Amino acid sequence: MAFVVKLLVNIIYLGVCVGLVAIIISQQGKTQSLGALTGQASTDTYWAKNKGRSKEGRLRTATIVLTVLFFALSIFLNTGIVD
Repeated sequence: MAFVVKLLVNIIYLGVCVGLVAIIISQQGKTQSLGALTGQASTDTYWAKNKGRSKEGRLRTATIVLTVLFFALSIFLNTGIVD
């Protein structure tokens, strides 16, 4: 029984790792936008005001959730509770 639980947690852990890598790779870098060239502040744009509802905001949220899962599963697997 413990073997099945450990195997299941390891499979979930592997999926979280792959998902975290994929999400991090798909995110854009935090470079200055064209607004800096025109003198317009980048915080005044529509996308900056609604960042949480955009694709960028969802990717950021997914990154945070998967990172927390990654650390929680890492600690769980390292404690030796399921051997």
